[in-house]
Amino acid sequence: MTEIERTRVVIVGGGTAGWMTAAALVRLLPSACTVQLIESAEIGIVGVGEATLPHIRAFVERLGLDEADFMRATHATFKLGIDFRDFGAIGDSYIHPFGTFGRPLGDVGFHHYWLRLNAAGRAGPIGDYSVAVAAATAHRFAIPDGPADDLAASFGYAYQFDATLFGPYLRRFAEAQGARRTEGRIVAVDQHAETGNVRAVRLDSGETIEGDLFVDCSGFRSLLLGDTMAEPWEDWSNWLPCDRAVAMPGASPQGPIEPYTRATAKSAGWQWRIPLQHRVGNGYVYSSAHLDDQAAADSLVASVEGKPLADPRFLKFRAGRRRNSWVGNVVGIGLASGFLEPLESTSIYLAQMAITQLIELFPQRAGSEGISPTDRTEFNRMVDMEYDRIRDFLILHYHATTRDDSDFWNHVRTMDVPDTLAEKMDLFRRAGRVAQYSEGLFLEPSWLAVYLGQGIVPQGWDQRANGPALDGLDRAVANLRAQVAATAGAMPDHAAFLAQRNATIPA
Repeated sequence: MTEIERTRVVIVGGGTAGWMTAAALVRLLPSACTVQLIESAEIGIVGVGEATLPHIRAFVERLGLDEADFMRATHATFKLGIDFRDFGAIGDSYIHPFGTFGRPLGDVGFHHYWLRLNAAGRAGPIGDYSVAVAAATAHRFAIPDGPADDLAASFGYAYQFDATLFGPYLRRFAEAQGARRTEGRIVAVDQHAETGNVRAVRLDSGETIEGDLFVDCSGFRSLLLGDTMAEPWEDWSNWLPCDRAVAMPGASPQGPIEPYTRATAKSAGWQWRIPLQHRVGNGYVYSSAHLDDQAAADSLVASVEGKPLADPRFLKFRAGRRRNSWVGNVVGIGLASGFLEPLESTSIYLAQMAITQLIELFPQRAGSEGISPTDRTEFNRMVDMEYDRIRDFLILHYHATTRDDSDFWNHVRTMDVPDTLAEKMDLFRRAGRVAQYSEGLFLEPSWLAVYLGQGIVPQGWDQRANGPALDGLDRAVANLRAQVAATAGAMPDHAAFLAQRNATIPA
């Protein structure tokens, strides 16, 4: 494409989703598009999504960002998984690790052998066979390294960072790559009379900005996708009833910096704890039908470990998504497209996933007429698949419980779940089988962690796991357990690793 033929992309809204989109487009499609981002300093950002999934590393690498520089700029820590407490039952806990459990034997997954040993009373907790779990509980960290079948490479990692610093960091990068930022508030949207496509937006300053492709990153308001294009909303609050959050940063307590996020179930939802280099993020996600705002704030303040650094901040939301995320020449990314509560740190991933799909399906010709309906359909299929599967995974955390200590837990424990989740649960209960996907986010180890961590123990296992003699299998698995512990034990302390990494960056 020549300069004149480049697609004019207009991004509505900044924040994390907006600047992620801008940075990716100008970096990865510099000859295909121009990028102009509109945001208003009067409109704040949500800015509490501090925990991520390992996929964010691919985004950082594709943009060519230096990991150490990015982490120092956002006060980031490393994350090996999520520590879930009191979900299956009060007093229970488990870690959902970013890594595998054990090693497969032939075509049979390790967990089938573990199930056989566990039924015989000869297995430790499943987390004992995960390097990510062992390192997390010991507050240790090292970059995965070695051959793919080596225990030292059997895990991944993500980041925990200050979300209010991530957007500005990406803004500096995007603007250096050619993205243009316009300050202003949109007061009107001009649509084509026949197609309904957006032709331009008008700002409160009187300026009119035309474009070919408009990306809606306006957050919950969904200014273009929801308001202008009138795309219907699919409400999932019957399955995911939490619709409020109260957040408050706290000072870092004395002691180790945990390389994991903590999620603790409460009477009407759950509380997060996310350790950063300079503070700790805290918040309570709850159902307003089961708890009022003041009680939620009081509960959060009473349980924060360090000194509060700000007053509690309230957020309102609802679980669900737009029926389509790409309509006409408008693409919704981030909260403008849908919302799933941060129980598994999926918000930034969902934005990243949509950006990746947009880049892969980017119009081949400039102008809104260059958008292929087939590409638009494929984009919506991929986004819908991701949202639907993550929805089921989140519902599992609530539904797989024996808790009956509050109206909230009684509701989620006894509610009807989507057929797609019911089928997955039945598949696992019968023989320890986890639904396999060629595409999507949470794969077998993730489902195993939640199933077993919350008390769903299969009635059987893959019959091929009955092949080895029990005593020999017991010795092999015990040896593996010792190797996992040794691998994690050889790692440096997480805080020390961070300090060393920071010291290597010029001030």
